Amino acid sequence: MKKILIIEDNQEVRENLEEILELYGYETIGALNGKIGVEQALVHQPDLILCDVMMPELDGFGVLNILSRKSETAGIPFIFLTAKSEKEDFRRGMNLGADDYITKPFYKDELLQVVETRLAKAERLREAKGESEEPFSSFINEARGYRELQKLSEDHQRKSFTKKEHLFREGDFPHYLYYVQTGKVKIYKTNDFGKELIINICQQGDFIGYTTLIKEGYFEFSATALEDSQVSLIPKEDFFQLIYSNRDVASQFIKLLANNISDKEEQLLNLAYNSVRKRVANALLLLHDRYQEEMSERPIKVLREDLARIVGTAKESVIRMLTEFKDDGYIEITDGNIRILNLEKLRNMPG
Repeated sequence: MKKILIIEDNQEVRENLEEILELYGYETIGALNGKIGVEQALVHQPDLILCDVMMPELDGFGVLNILSRKSETAGIPFIFLTAKSEKEDFRRGMNLGADDYITKPFYKDELLQVVETRLAKAERLREAKGESEEPFSSFINEARGYRELQKLSEDHQRKSFTKKEHLFREGDFPHYLYYVQTGKVKIYKTNDFGKELIINICQQGDFIGYTTLIKEGYFEFSATALEDSQVSLIPKEDFFQLIYSNRDVASQFIKLLANNISDKEEQLLNLAYNSVRKRVANALLLLHDRYQEEMSERPIKVLREDLARIVGTAKESVIRMLTEFKDDGYIEITDGNIRILNLEKLRNMPG
């Protein structure tokens, strides 16, 4: 009997889903918010997850972000339940790795068809690939299949970077593919006047530098540790052997490249058309996703200069917006650290 986890804060909707699915032979587990849902997923290892988007404490995007980075839950089909159909919600969910969407109110036949399709696809993938492994170990094993590479990557090629230490600088020639084991790394570009624009923040489970390796050029951006971090360095020769010899691994990087293009398009539109207020809100949402780890309510620790570099504006403008958000009750600031109190208000901030 297939096990389905339903994460939904509306009791009536949750019970309705449980009733329908149990009627058709599925075992169900209910969770009334995102934090409980993450706990239930880790404990029960469901075959599929249905998750509401808008929830208190931890929303659906946060749930997916946490579960997709844990080896035991990364491969579980994840379907969003949402009463909204805005394009940005669909894009954000798919970029994070969601498998499908069901828009509320939904028809019983639609629900069952999506569930059956995703379960069948997951079963085919399991049969084709065997039992899934921890993502990085799986990546290395499929890259060459040799214990030497695993030993090289895990034992000899892991490097510690202290806060503000460079992994590499713009213009450097690449020798490695970087894999973030712990900590966070900012990716940024610098203009002719020395002004920085942060284009991404990488965290545990992220690869850095594959676009430059594939292009066989020089780094067009810099990478610096935002906090003390551990990074695995995979020699570029091993990376090329990996993508040339394994079609599945090559397809994973094609997907990463496609998602990068989508992210950059959205970032350009944000910079070109959104107000500073909206851009600060989006930056806080980005950081919230990166700092939601281990189900903790970890505050966002970011220098105001770095936040301004994400937004693409002056530090004074960012400080003014943060003060407004604090007065509006969207965030709280303690000792310079930011804690988001109202995700929905930030997410639905007018442009």
